[in-house]
Amino acid sequence: MKEEISKVLSMMQEGKIDSDKASELISALKEKQMPLTSPSMQVLGKADYAGAYLDKTLKIRVTTQDNDNVSINLPIKLLKAFLGAGHSIASNIPQAAKYVKDIDIHLLIDAIENELDGQIVDVRSGEKDTVSIVIE
Repeated sequence: MKEEISKVLSMMQEGKIDSDKASELISALKEKQMPLTSPSMQVLGKADYAGAYLDKTLKIRVTTQDNDNVSINLPIKLLKAFLGAGHSIASNIPQAAKYVKDIDIHLLIDAIENELDGQIVDVRSGEKDTVSIVIE
C-alpha cells in the first residue's frame, strides 16, 4: 500500500490531482487495506512494526553549488506530534498563514500513518543544486 500512497502523493505533487482528490484516494486505499502479510510484520507483530516505523527519521538534505548545504533530521514521532499543532498555529499568524493555507495537513498525517517509507522528494536543478527528502 505504501507504493500506492507514494504514487498518489506524486500525482498531487505533479499537479495531476488536487489535495482533496489525493486525500480521497488515500482514504479509499486505507479501506481496502489487506491483513498484514509482510514477513517482518508477522515476526514483529502489528503493534511492534508500527512502533518500529515511528522510530524512523525524516531526513531533509539540501546541497547547493555554493556549499550552502542543509541537513535536517526529524524523528517521525516528533513530526507526527507537531504537524497538526504547528499547522494550526501557523495558519493563525497573519504573516505565516499565506504559506500554510494550501498545505493539506491531513494528507501528510495519512502518509505517516500509512508508513510511507523511502525517498519522498528528489529535486535537481540545472545548477546541480539538490533537495532530497527520505524516511529511513
